[in-house]
Amino acid sequence: MGEATGVERVYRRRRRLPGRYFLAAGAAIGVALLRVYTDDSELRRWGALGIGLLLVTVLVMVPLNQYRAHTRVTAHGVTAQWALRARTWAWREVYDIRVERVPGNGTGTTYPEWVAYLYDFQGRRFTLPQLNNWQLDDPYAEVTDLCLAAVPYRGLDWTRRPDIEEQIVRRIARGKTWAVVAALALVALIVAAVFAVNPV
Repeated sequence: MGEATGVERVYRRRRRLPGRYFLAAGAAIGVALLRVYTDDSELRRWGALGIGLLLVTVLVMVPLNQYRAHTRVTAHGVTAQWALRARTWAWREVYDIRVERVPGNGTGTTYPEWVAYLYDFQGRRFTLPQLNNWQLDDPYAEVTDLCLAAVPYRGLDWTRRPDIEEQIVRRIARGKTWAVVAALALVALIVAAVFAVNPV
């Protein structure tokens, strides 16, 4: 549970990432940098260097996000702090806070299975860092308690509104479409880099 007194609470990292994340990234960076120094092809060198820099960025951002990311709740609202940026919502801007299951086969092993999201009155959804089943034993119970404690500060109850629920459904569907497009673009970029490093 977060450090809590009434509605005041902070959710920080309690459990470390498995070492395999860093071992795999470190090995991949080593191989890419080795290719940079041993290849005689300029194109392959640049391809290997690009892959290496991408992996270094991931290797830096993942632990930075683990150490810096947290969710702070006060009488004034909710603040989500990510690796490099933060965002605060006053309670009057918060439509709902929900714990939802993350779809996918890797849930629970490579990323949390249950994650807390904040919804605003435009139907937008935002992840609340460290408020998930990796860091909390029962995130659903924690969010339920948090919402009850926040009622006096919101001036509203947590009744769901059909118009906002419809916006939420539309935005989630749009987000999934963009995620597929981004994934395909990333795959195309990786394939192009691999062919640059190892041309057929």
